[in-house]
Amino acid sequence: MLLQTKHFGQIEIDEEKILTFEDGLLGFEDIKKYVVIENTDKEVPFNWLQSVDEPELTFVITNPFLFNKEYEFNINDAIINELEKENILVYSIAVVPDDIKNMTINLKAPIIVNTKDRRAKQMIIENNKYSLKYKIFEK
Repeated sequence: MLLQTKHFGQIEIDEEKILTFEDGLLGFEDIKKYVVIENTDKEVPFNWLQSVDEPELTFVITNPFLFNKEYEFNINDAIINELEKENILVYSIAVVPDDIKNMTINLKAPIIVNTKDRRAKQMIIENNKYSLKYKIFEK
């Protein structure tokens, strides 16, 4: 499938790799279909979550465990029942400002992906242990 994007131009995506967010993402509840565009440089731990339906909507995502070794949370029962606990990946959305040293990731609302059936959900961690803006270069 050809997908027109703002940041990558026209790209070919495998329709079987499209993620479905039944509830959308926080602030983007009406946009349900995304695809992960992997970084061609495997040394760089950032990828992109590209909307399939909105060419201008792209999020930088990463594995939060790479930046916070103590990061842990319980996936609530509703999400476990919806996505299953097996075959999951966890991503955090990154904010990349002009000064890269101030880059943050959202540890408060991780994205949970079932890699088997490609369903995904963003959950909010209810405790105050984690921040929406965890600075990744301060450690």
